[in-house]
Amino acid sequence: MGMGSLGLGALLGTSHDSIGSDRQLNPLASRDSQFNPRAKRVIHIFANGGPSQVDTFDYKPGLAKYHGKTAPGDPLRTERKTGTIMQSPFEFRQYGQSGMWASDLFKHVAGAAADEMCVINSMYANVPNHEPSLMLMNTGAERVSLVRPSMGSWITYGLGTENENLPGFVSLCPGGVPIVETQNWRNAFLPGAYQGTHVDTKSEDVSKLISDIDNARTPRDLQRKQLDFVQEMNREHKEVRQPDPNLEARIHSFELAYRMQMEATDAFDVSTEPDHVRDLYGRTVQGRQMLIARRLIERGVRMVQVWHGAGQPWDSHSQIAREHGRLAGESDQPIAALLADLKMRGLLEETLVIWGGEFGRTPTVELPTPGANAANTKLGRDHNHHGFTMWMAGGGVKGGMNYGATDEVGFKSVENRVHVHDLHATILKLLGFDHEKLTYRYAGRDFRLTDVHGKVIHDIIA
Repeated sequence: MGMGSLGLGALLGTSHDSIGSDRQLNPLASRDSQFNPRAKRVIHIFANGGPSQVDTFDYKPGLAKYHGKTAPGDPLRTERKTGTIMQSPFEFRQYGQSGMWASDLFKHVAGAAADEMCVINSMYANVPNHEPSLMLMNTGAERVSLVRPSMGSWITYGLGTENENLPGFVSLCPGGVPIVETQNWRNAFLPGAYQGTHVDTKSEDVSKLISDIDNARTPRDLQRKQLDFVQEMNREHKEVRQPDPNLEARIHSFELAYRMQMEATDAFDVSTEPDHVRDLYGRTVQGRQMLIARRLIERGVRMVQVWHGAGQPWDSHSQIAREHGRLAGESDQPIAALLADLKMRGLLEETLVIWGGEFGRTPTVELPTPGANAANTKLGRDHNHHGFTMWMAGGGVKGGMNYGATDEVGFKSVENRVHVHDLHATILKLLGFDHEKLTYRYAGRDFRLTDVHGKVIHDIIA
């Protein structure tokens, strides 16, 4: 059927799953969570590469105080050699009735939704390297060599999807795939129905967004007859053999591929939107991505992950004023438009929107590496996993609040610290799940997104 690029593999689970055997009949059918949730769907905006917390949403006057100096106590001796404190090149202002601080990089986001946002300033991860930190943020496990199911896979495993003509989990990433590639949205040992479907949003042409979405040679009625014939043979094949998840997967994936021909084309074609909506989001790659995300969740897709670039665009080791300015210029208006549009349509209350990267950046200046051109590393910041910022909005989150804090210069989280496992536990709670009970048995043990860690941050739940 030419739909192999959708990545829909084995679509059935085993009798060991903890939610129920209804998945064997229809793995993507919409299901109730363990208790009544506020959030029904998720949009995860991934600032790939690690945005600087002290240049975006973590206002630190201490940076100007110690600019060009070493902070008292010298807390900045990390795994990487960095220089002295560098003040932010961006102005910070307060927004909304809550008085939330944000830099000019995200003035549109803060201006549109300051009182809907919960800014977590006390995030921390385990290591300052992209690959394991991407895996930790997306799968709850750092080991690149041992792939675990992604957060989106766990969410669709638990809740299914509200539109069975589209994948339950879609990952929008322009220009290819990020580092660690498809492991960022893999289903791993969960059934293949819960794997994320990657869509390269670099092109505006729907036929290029999802290859082979249309069959130009065979009309729909004839396709239906062909598919019915193939499915009849598959069912006969199944009846004389033991239950085979791979065979069941093929049966379901053929059906989904057939149904997607109409639904996917409509969902990804933003040209049908009014001009004022297109202008609100901006006629750019990021604007188109945010608009597609809204259209997908509007049609019942359970989780949409929106990547900012296939490389590590936010990885500003040099010229952070120029690079972060460019990146925020690409994403500030589209994210603000998404939040405002969701709110206007009454979707924000049931949609959890998440923004952040895999870690943050140091408050100190990056030093040239041996043999490197100093001009290429001047005025940038290095990786920092000790303290960084993420924010959430909608979906049952308390708006207009900051949670936790880093130290005086924004290097390390020191108050109400939130590990990535805690973030995952809280996200699942907002979706109606006890993170310790959303499990899947594999290789003789029960696995979960948070592994053996994680605590729910109840203070940020409305």
